[in-house]
Amino acid sequence: MNEREPDEATGWVAPGDAEIRAFLATRPVIAMVGASSRPERPSHGVMAELLVAGYDVIPVNPNETAVHGVRAFPSLAAIGRTVDLVDVFRRDQHLVGVAHEAVAVGARMLWLQLGLVSPEAYRIARAAGLMVVMDRCLIVEHDRLIGNR
Repeated sequence: MNEREPDEATGWVAPGDAEIRAFLATRPVIAMVGASSRPERPSHGVMAELLVAGYDVIPVNPNETAVHGVRAFPSLAAIGRTVDLVDVFRRDQHLVGVAHEAVAVGARMLWLQLGLVSPEAYRIARAAGLMVVMDRCLIVEHDRLIGNR
């Protein structure tokens, strides 16, 4: 898919590399929905790498008290401070709800990790003005576009 042409199946228009790079360069506050303290979970490794890269990452998971020593929150609303980017590690059936929550807390970007695509979550987030990335790993894109860890 060309980065600026809509995907026929989802209607999603992927942000361009320059747009993502500029956003990540601002060092956004990241809420990681589905963060896990279990080392075998992809979110565990991605969060560790984002912390090493210097990002402020807030784990969101009602089943965790802390991840990598960072206090976890049960929901985005419970964080109680500004969140710029919502990075999602949840099953497909939760994506629409997370999109609504991201809009409600005033996030500027919704990022659905590898394997996650939701046309409805995309429409919800875009209608509220959020940038949306789907089916990509945040730390892989960080390394590709910024690469200073």
